[in-house]
Amino acid sequence: MRKQFVKTVEDILGSDKNSILLLGDIGVWGFRDAFGLHPDRVYNIGILEQSTISLAAGLAMTGFVPIVHTIAPFLVERAYEQLKDDFGYQKLGGNFVSVGASYDYAALGCTHHCPADVAILKQIQNMEVILPGTSLEFDSLFKQVYDNGNPTYYRLSEYQNNENYEVKFGQANIIKKGKLATVVAVGTTLSVVLEAVKDLDVTVLYYTTIYPFDSQLLKENCQSGKILLCEPYYFGALSTDIISATYPQKIILDFVGVPHVFLTNYGKKEQHDIQIGLTEENIKQKLKKLISL
Repeated sequence: MRKQFVKTVEDILGSDKNSILLLGDIGVWGFRDAFGLHPDRVYNIGILEQSTISLAAGLAMTGFVPIVHTIAPFLVERAYEQLKDDFGYQKLGGNFVSVGASYDYAALGCTHHCPADVAILKQIQNMEVILPGTSLEFDSLFKQVYDNGNPTYYRLSEYQNNENYEVKFGQANIIKKGKLATVVAVGTTLSVVLEAVKDLDVTVLYYTTIYPFDSQLLKENCQSGKILLCEPYYFGALSTDIISATYPQKIILDFVGVPHVFLTNYGKKEQHDIQIGLTEENIKQKLKKLISL
């Protein structure tokens, strides 16, 4: 996805003279051509994440469309106050593109994990949250909304789904129709979900936009009242959205996602997936149990 991010932003820089890119000492080499082509609109601010967000807010106030990029824990958790006050409170538009969450950088340990990003950013008023499942989906979604006047978070991953879908901002996709349960698959969880449910009579809804949440599609595709929510971050971030969307229907809601604990082991993302149960077998077993209730 990062290679596509470079290409997408280079396209935007070439076509929109109000766009401006701020890097946090991450991705600098990837944008080497952009530095040469647009020296007045591409800057490496360095390891100054809080200051970079405030600088981006100032640029937004003067008519620019800022694009800020660094890894997730530094962009979201380190600069959260600036995202909240400078963009949320001031009602400014900007683009915040991360990479590395939740534990894509598993070999670097907990300091470089960020499974809390989606849950905390949803607390900032008007903060749009997008989790593309593939590089092409990112390109489409970014170009749809980058200049819409709202703060928008794009959660890129080092991993992606096996297939691309035609995605629209604010709308979920129906991938599979069934009767016994509904699976909500967020972002890069879709491929493992589809492997898990291929022999099960269930509905699969694919969400690449987390906020605003597509409540209507869920409401129309949850006749069983049994929902399995599969999220690639701290599980439960969408639970209130799901409850609100289905109210007053009685539902049974279960989760697959990152547990609310520090993952202290070093290794590979795939090893963490197995440890926490973000696997085909675990999803299948949870669904069978849910269907039997």
